[in-house]
Amino acid sequence: RARERCARVPSESVLRRFADIQAGLCLEQLDRVDEAAAHIKRVVDADPTDIEAVMALGNIYRAHNRFAEAAEAYSRGVAQIKDPSKADWRIFYYRGVSFERSKRWPEAEKDFQQALTNNPDQPQVLNYLGYSWVDRGENLDKALDMIKKAVDLRPNDGYIVDSLGWAYYKTGRYPESVAQLERAVSLLPDDPTINDHLGDAYWKAGRKLEATFQWAHARDLNPEKPEDKARILEKLAKGLDKVEESQVAS
Repeated sequence: RARERCARVPSESVLRRFADIQAGLCLEQLDRVDEAAAHIKRVVDADPTDIEAVMALGNIYRAHNRFAEAAEAYSRGVAQIKDPSKADWRIFYYRGVSFERSKRWPEAEKDFQQALTNNPDQPQVLNYLGYSWVDRGENLDKALDMIKKAVDLRPNDGYIVDSLGWAYYKTGRYPESVAQLERAVSLLPDDPTINDHLGDAYWKAGRKLEATFQWAHARDLNPEKPEDKARILEKLAKGLDKVEESQVAS
């Protein structure tokens, strides 16, 4: 019914483009993703400077894990930005996420840094870039400072608190890692990745029984990526030390 109402907006109305975008989003809500993307793409093709339409198109692809198409869509909007402003952090951030999930890290890193140039206090970007650096073993001191800043800005965001705990883990500060990851789990108890991280931290802190309990809980929460579940099962079978030894050997 919403789509029918949107279709009634006169073509000459200034609200027509908004109605077309909303109609496309309705299609996405109906799980008609290709139709939704095609619908909004027509709005973008008619006016490539319409950043709102570009964002809607990219967001549809990104929400359905079609990251290469999302990056391409956001790139159409970025091409229209001659002098990036504070409000433009979002399109660079979302394109950065899409590049990172498409395994195009150098391009992703550049976009995250541009997003922070536009908005230095944006906790999502501080967290994503900081966590990515930590996970890659790069710029650890700077990454830790960025994540701490993100936590200060959003102290009750479980994902950001998890990033801080994982940063402490990667730098060998296991008691601090446990403290932060326990808090992250209390904020997001049903997240498999955070529970898995806490299991690793417990193991390194010498709390091996608690580690196996945590990994078992993470396993039961059904991690999204098959390789994550496989690693959890391996840790449950062999322990973290043996898993790490086998990774070094390979």
